[in-house]
Amino acid sequence: MSNVNRCGIAAAALLLVGTPAFAQFSMSFAPAAALDLSGNWSPVLDEDVPERIPGPELVNYAGLPITDGARLWAESWDASRLTLPEHQCQVHVAPYIYRGPLNLRIWVEKDPQSQRVIAIKQYISTYEQNRTIWMDDRPHPSPNAAHTWMGFSTGKWQGNILTVYTTHIKQGWVRRDGLPESDQATLVEHFIRHDNHLTHVSIVTDPVYLTEPLIKTQDFQLNLQEGQNWLYPCEYVEEVSGRPQGEVPNYLPGKNPFLHEYADQYHLPLDAALGGAKTMYPEYQQRLKVLMAAPAKK
Repeated sequence: MSNVNRCGIAAAALLLVGTPAFAQFSMSFAPAAALDLSGNWSPVLDEDVPERIPGPELVNYAGLPITDGARLWAESWDASRLTLPEHQCQVHVAPYIYRGPLNLRIWVEKDPQSQRVIAIKQYISTYEQNRTIWMDDRPHPSPNAAHTWMGFSTGKWQGNILTVYTTHIKQGWVRRDGLPESDQATLVEHFIRHDNHLTHVSIVTDPVYLTEPLIKTQDFQLNLQEGQNWLYPCEYVEEVSGRPQGEVPNYLPGKNPFLHEYADQYHLPLDAALGGAKTMYPEYQQRLKVLMAAPAKK
């Protein structure tokens, strides 16, 4: 029997033994690059540029499944809060930190004896964050364990996709215009590599400030050049002199002077700017037509 026939019979046998064996076969013989995320990655910022670089407009919550509590929190948020010393160097949490300009380094950590992958490590240049994605089947800690900016992450390979589940994340932001994310939020991520392109999909579930899971994507390109900036020096300074000790900039309910700014700029009804799950779906287009046809209230 020729070598070609032997290979054909072997391949057919593998296909007949069932799904688990086929999954194992596909992972074992998949291209190495598809299973290795290691390297230095730079963001491709074409997607959602206004949100990711200059930052979103004030009172722009459109397309986000936020709760009434999240909206009230955001409407009371004053951007001057960022001048407070405790906020000047506040880290973006894991569900948000990949959205901005950053350099991302990924590598694997192996057991020195078995060479089994224990963890996938990441260094994120923004705020110089180190993240560990445990790959050794360890359980997540108690709900009472400490929360951190990057949370506690465990990962599994699903074919050529790295799926990561994260808990124990500190309170952070859904959007940088005051929309909060609670410390009860959980995060599911998919890291998908195609040659030198990496797609990162994040799915946030927050029982406090979201009525539905929030899905975002961002892309990275493998950076083969040297000279990236990996440091993020941030020092607290007094940005506003004469501020009374303990004062926190804020707007009382109904007193936010920017409430209509985004909606008026783009000629939208305020209902659209204030967001909610309804604004995520195509059916909201019909609602928009009704709202825009109605006479404006004085």
